[in-house]
Amino acid sequence: MSKTTFLDRDLFAALTARAAQSPRQRSHHNLHEMAEPCHRLAVGLQPDTYIPPHRHLAADKAETLLVLQGRLGLLLFGESGELQETRLLEAGGDCLGVDLPPGQFHALVVLAADSVLFECKAGPYRPLVEDEQAAWAPREGEAGVAEYLAWMRTQFV
Repeated sequence: MSKTTFLDRDLFAALTARAAQSPRQRSHHNLHEMAEPCHRLAVGLQPDTYIPPHRHLAADKAETLLVLQGRLGLLLFGESGELQETRLLEAGGDCLGVDLPPGQFHALVVLAADSVLFECKAGPYRPLVEDEQAAWAPREGEAGVAEYLAWMRTQFV
């Protein structure tokens, strides 16, 4: 059994500080053991992180995201990359989060420094397979990421 963990300002400050030092500009704090069937984690995020469009195809991979601190932009895409919907997710705002069904292409853009996200989905963790990655968007580390991230950000101006 894991220990009691409080989702408090101290945890948020540590997560966002680690994210600021990370090349990927994000940092995870798992609240679960890897063998548990329900994965729960807090994620510290900085504005330069790139979370490319992706989806989870397994029927048990619905995903719930809640903004605990800061502001994120959620982008929902169709199969061919057409932007279907955007939504501002903001701690203390009108919309704090989203529950995404399996198969929905989605991406996040960080709109406020030191943002913190709570994520919950079925375990176990497994890397995305080819069909879960958007063929029409650059992958992390590829050419074009800066331009695509800038485009995602403009959807919330």
